[in-house]
Amino acid sequence: MDNVIATKVTAMFNHRRLNRSRSPLFTAFAASVLSLIVFMIFIVSHVLVRDLSEVVTIEIKTVVPYLPLRSEKEQSNYTITQSITVKEDNNLHVLEVFGGRGDVSEKFQQRATEFLRDDCEVNFMMTWISPAEMFGKREVLSVESVFKSHPRGCLIILSSTMDSPLGFRILKPFLDRGYRVTAITPDLPFLLKDTAGEAWLQEIQTGERDPGKISLAQNLSNLMRLAYLFKFGGVYLDTDMIVLKSFKHLRNVIGAQTLEPVSRNWTRLNNAVLIFDKNHPLLLKCIQEFALTFNGNVWGHNGPYLVSRVARSVEGTVGYNFTIMTPSAFYSVNWVEIEKLFKVPRTEKDLKRVRVKVLEMQRRSYGLHLWNKFSSKFEIEQGSAMDKIVSDHRVICDKVIASS
Repeated sequence: MDNVIATKVTAMFNHRRLNRSRSPLFTAFAASVLSLIVFMIFIVSHVLVRDLSEVVTIEIKTVVPYLPLRSEKEQSNYTITQSITVKEDNNLHVLEVFGGRGDVSEKFQQRATEFLRDDCEVNFMMTWISPAEMFGKREVLSVESVFKSHPRGCLIILSSTMDSPLGFRILKPFLDRGYRVTAITPDLPFLLKDTAGEAWLQEIQTGERDPGKISLAQNLSNLMRLAYLFKFGGVYLDTDMIVLKSFKHLRNVIGAQTLEPVSRNWTRLNNAVLIFDKNHPLLLKCIQEFALTFNGNVWGHNGPYLVSRVARSVEGTVGYNFTIMTPSAFYSVNWVEIEKLFKVPRTEKDLKRVRVKVLEMQRRSYGLHLWNKFSSKFEIEQGSAMDKIVSDHRVICDKVIASS
């Protein structure tokens, strides 16, 4: 292709320029210009081809709805490649944050058991692994939405940083209004006892298992939500999930994030909302899969991809009773489109689309995932759909503008 272009350029140049002058100086100048043009064409064409191949490669890498179980690896070869830049954790400190000391273990069991009384309408649980001062307006809004739909519900936040004087001050407005919320330092060894996760955690603690490049705290949070639900049952929520209506009648539920366009079968699940009875076999299977196939270098492998591949492997099996809800239940707006809810529509077409989406959520959605990783930079414009959602589901805050 480069030779053809160069030939055409040469012919054009010869016809329009060289025939007009026969001087040696002009000929030398023309030859230099021609060489420069050919060189630039060569460079640009190769850059475009290289860039196009890179874009195609990225698309192929990210369209992986789920991965096979370890037991399926002999029959299914697959490659996982993803480039992520992360900060290295102080793993010893991270492990301390998740408990395991004698005094923490004893206090956790006692406090959790006392808090989870039978008079709780629904038992909710969140995790928080960042400093307490980062528990901002978005996270408070998530807590508000829980109690807006479940005034007699109970919420435990498993967090050593929120289990502090500052954390207490953050939650005090809820306590003053009679809502039942508490932050408790977790005890992951206790939660994992007599599961496959127990040996995995010991290997991490002794250095026998490589924690990988991705935040160990993030992966421990993925494991802890499974272990907590297996031990106590209830509802796990990410702190960027807005509860829109009561979960009271939901049992043993996972939400699908994506569907196959033609068959409408689910292709990927998400672990931002998990609703399960205690001792549910799917949770135990997930903990086992986490321990056996742990990969600390691939984002999502131990989280949403994990629940996807485990659910796929046992779906329809006797003894595994659970329901996969369509994306409209919790993920009606994906992370690409979430910005539209924060902005006031600028055109009639956009206004109509937003109204249709809000009406759909009102009818069919139990929650709205805000995808804070992508939406935290967006401000809520007055008159936007999110402005209305916030005003309808708050119990304390007057305004939630941006993530703090």
